[in-house]
Amino acid sequence: MSLPERLGYSAAATGRVILGGGIALLAILTVSCSMKTVDTGHRGVKVRFGQVMGEGLPEGLYFVNPLTTHIQEIDTRVLKWEDETQAYTRDVQQATLQFVLNYRLDPERAHTVFQQVGADWSSKLVAQVVLEEMKREVGQHEAVDLISQRDTAARRIETNVAALLAKRNVIVTGFQLTNIDYTPEFEHAVEAKVIAQQKAIEEQNRTVQVREQAAQRVETAKGSAESTILNAKAEAESISIRARALEQNAKLVQWEAVQKWNGQLPQYMLGNTVPFVSVPTSKE
Repeated sequence: MSLPERLGYSAAATGRVILGGGIALLAILTVSCSMKTVDTGHRGVKVRFGQVMGEGLPEGLYFVNPLTTHIQEIDTRVLKWEDETQAYTRDVQQATLQFVLNYRLDPERAHTVFQQVGADWSSKLVAQVVLEEMKREVGQHEAVDLISQRDTAARRIETNVAALLAKRNVIVTGFQLTNIDYTPEFEHAVEAKVIAQQKAIEEQNRTVQVREQAAQRVETAKGSAESTILNAKAEAESISIRARALEQNAKLVQWEAVQKWNGQLPQYMLGNTVPFVSVPTSKE
């Protein structure tokens, strides 16, 4: 006698128990397989028999028929692409550009992108646009100017890339040109040119300084000459005035002589020479 018979179970009852257990196990497996979680920072796309159904599903728990439907997760978080590429400037100098692009898929259009492009949308939509736009922008600058205008060029690239990728349901959150390298020969030529320009500026400043100093000396000389001329004119005018006064007043001549006399009479007088000063008498 078998163990079930000893326990009081018939063969039929035993079969029903085994079948019920199998059904319960299958139900549990079916329920577990029908549950799908869409993680944070993702969108879910419901696919039934290979066809996208409805719009994207936000984060959360969903139940689907595992025999006919599955949910494809699409990453909508900000992605970072850091790379380098080569481009030619307007004066045909080869430049190696290092850059960083931050971007993300538009969450509201995740189902459309998956339907039209696929889960590998990033490699198909982003790279070509960014690289072509970088080459186009770099080609508009002289090599030397691009070094000093790097930020301006980066902003133009970011603006144009953002506009182009927006049409592809991709949102650009940032772009930077982190470095620009040229060939060693060109960098040496640029360094020599910069040094020559600095020397030229120094010489120009020195020339301006010399000219300013010379102009100051000329102005000083002019001022001195004008002062000398004015003094000479004043002295000449003074002499002229005194000469006219002497002509009109004879006694003023004696007064001028007195002003110049030191008070001593000459030791020797010849002939009838008399002192040049008339001493007043009591009658005068």
